[in-house]
Amino acid sequence: LYLQFTILFAACIAVASAGVVPVAAPLAAVAQVEEYDPHPQYTYGYDVKDALSGDSKTQVESRDGDIVQGQYSLNDADGYRRIVDYTADPINGFNAVVRREPLVAAVAAAPVAVAAPAPIVRAAPLAAAAPLAYAAAPAPLVAAAPAPIVKAAAPLVAAGPAIVKTQFASPLISYAY
Repeated sequence: LYLQFTILFAACIAVASAGVVPVAAPLAAVAQVEEYDPHPQYTYGYDVKDALSGDSKTQVESRDGDIVQGQYSLNDADGYRRIVDYTADPINGFNAVVRREPLVAAVAAAPVAVAAPAPIVRAAPLAAAAPLAYAAAPAPLVAAAPAPIVKAAAPLVAAGPAIVKTQFASPLISYAY
């Protein structure tokens, strides 16, 4: 009887512990190795000239490792073209130089040929004429005019002490002991 009880007890323990068997762990996701370029290089550029809107801008940039160089330009509203040259590197950081140039180049005027004036030749008078007659200059006409009259509106409010009326009502309060 003792042997049967021991076998039955061992069987029950085996069945009970069978549900606790660990499930196989899921396979770990394999990490994708990102491609890393230790010395990146690129060059790009664009140019926009829109006659309808008047938009005009350009940009070029190149990179060689940690050094970036480029230039961009655009038309400002005040009639100048802004040009920015820039560089960036790990030693000096980012540096930019800005220039402004007028959009309309100054046109040099063509030299004007100045012709020498022709000499004026006058014939000499044969005889001097005697003056006709001299009269005194007429006196200027002066008319007397009245002085201008300025009319100003009188102020609507006259200056004076302000009249203040204050009224308040208070109930009659009385106490009796």
